[in-house]
Amino acid sequence: MEVEVVTRPDGCQLVRHLTPLGAYPQSIPHILAERADAHGGRVFLAERDESGGWRTLTFAQAKARSDSVAQALLERGLGQDKPVMILSGNSIEFAILAFAAMTAGAPVAPVSPAYSLLSTDFANLKQIFELVKPALVFARDGERFAGALSALDLKGVEVVSVSDLPGATPFSDLLDMPVGPAVAESMARIGPDTVAKYLFTSGSTGAPKGVINTQRMMCANIAMYDLVGLHVESGVTVDWLPWHHTFGGNANFNMALNRGWTLHLDEGRPIPGQFGESIRNLREISPTTYASVPAAFAMLAEAMENDDELRLNFFRRLIVMFYGGAALPGDVFDRIQKLAVRTTGMRIAMVAGYGSTETAPSMMGSYWLTEQSGLLGLPKPGVELKLVPDGDRLEIRCKGPIITPGYLKRPDLTREAFDEEGYYMIGDAARWVDPDDPQQGLAFAGRVAENFKLMTGTWVQTGTLRVTALAAASPLLRDAAVAGQDKGYAALLAWPNMEALRSICPDAGDMTPEDLVRRPEVVAHIQKGLRAHNADHAGSAGRIARVLLMLEPPNLDGGEITDKGYINQRRTLERRAGLVERLYADPPPDDVIVI
Repeated sequence: MEVEVVTRPDGCQLVRHLTPLGAYPQSIPHILAERADAHGGRVFLAERDESGGWRTLTFAQAKARSDSVAQALLERGLGQDKPVMILSGNSIEFAILAFAAMTAGAPVAPVSPAYSLLSTDFANLKQIFELVKPALVFARDGERFAGALSALDLKGVEVVSVSDLPGATPFSDLLDMPVGPAVAESMARIGPDTVAKYLFTSGSTGAPKGVINTQRMMCANIAMYDLVGLHVESGVTVDWLPWHHTFGGNANFNMALNRGWTLHLDEGRPIPGQFGESIRNLREISPTTYASVPAAFAMLAEAMENDDELRLNFFRRLIVMFYGGAALPGDVFDRIQKLAVRTTGMRIAMVAGYGSTETAPSMMGSYWLTEQSGLLGLPKPGVELKLVPDGDRLEIRCKGPIITPGYLKRPDLTREAFDEEGYYMIGDAARWVDPDDPQQGLAFAGRVAENFKLMTGTWVQTGTLRVTALAAASPLLRDAAVAGQDKGYAALLAWPNMEALRSICPDAGDMTPEDLVRRPEVVAHIQKGLRAHNADHAGSAGRIARVLLMLEPPNLDGGEITDKGYINQRRTLERRAGLVERLYADPPPDDVIVI
């Protein structure tokens, strides 16, 4: 691992990996063809069936079935100007259709199922549909998506479903199509600039935008992983991350494809009431690799601390863990490693990946063994960083073959996303772990747009403060939004971890959540943790003065949260303006915890 850092006269730092990227595969369908030839009988995907067992798809079956569906799409005239939209979540059929569409040269536009199943007005779904103008829409379970489909103008659009749905084409009809020479001819036409996907940002920074993903972006990213990633042969993984998102659909899925791993589809989610399915799967399947977001690792740590069977099975074959999407709190990192040592006698490699939908996704990573959490790492081969001074931080900008050419039908947004030198502005800031030793990497220093000033004029680094405050109050807080714009001090609107609250209140019994959040033990624990945090942060920008615990969960339609569980700081504070007023009322109301 070596990087070069050049400081320009304007103060900007240019950072690049000294290893050249070299050649990369022609396309995702070409990788599938190679894997089918190399180990066709190996299981590629596995998902639960109705009986609770696992139905599987081998690499050879994935190739054969996607070719049949590609033939059907080609005969329908689909191509670069006639995309495929997928409404339903991860499934074997989703994978086959996505491979088929890319083979036929038709962009795939997977949409968050939450826009169809949890939304009440289908506003985001309608917006995406009008932007993509698909020729074919797929919903695996037609009945579940019937309401969403009825909200769309489907004139001239073919609907395909696995289940019986009046007026829809059965998916089996596409699978039964004999493969002709058109499929091989179509694959030969696929090039680096062929649009493979339209991935929609999940709304954490505004309305969904269609990020163009080319074959070059995804295949170059795969080559970067091969150069600097930790290699695991015959890998087995269990993954819940959605394929409509770049982490699950590009990083995890494409890595499993490229390396010939078996990927078990996990229908659980790292939110209360849905994580039980993930626990069930991890009790049964011992992964060799495991990749997820920090929220999932926090819930997994809590579960393993109370479940020896789960802990033993999870670590039995585990070689490496990956996290991304947000900074990993130090206490979660430490708890996971303590469990690893307790089980295996050693710590397990836990590395970070960093990027965005616009970078396909991993432009940086901590691709070396480290004991430090919260790292963004260093650029991967082929990526050049431009670090622009921003107060005591460095704003991150980047170039490379993994960067999107822009946003679907939004040249205005595309222009705004790149600076005058053509660097993509990702919107995050960083600091060197050691400015005198760049090889130690960059650490996350917050979102550029989310930071705010206190009334003293002092900038609050929202991302950093949120992570450190949550760690200080661990495990009682699940997540939080940092308030304080133009106020005298920073404060938290926080969501409590109700299981953890009950664990420190032995006599809680059937106590209501409203009563539980006011328990003296809960208040004292949060005060103790945050007072210790404040003692280590002398300046007002790094201290938390008050906390208000909220029982209403984050609202998807209101834009407070993405379907992956990331909190939209700005929208949460706007939607809960009344609670922000309570935080800063003088004197403070009884439900406000004064630190």
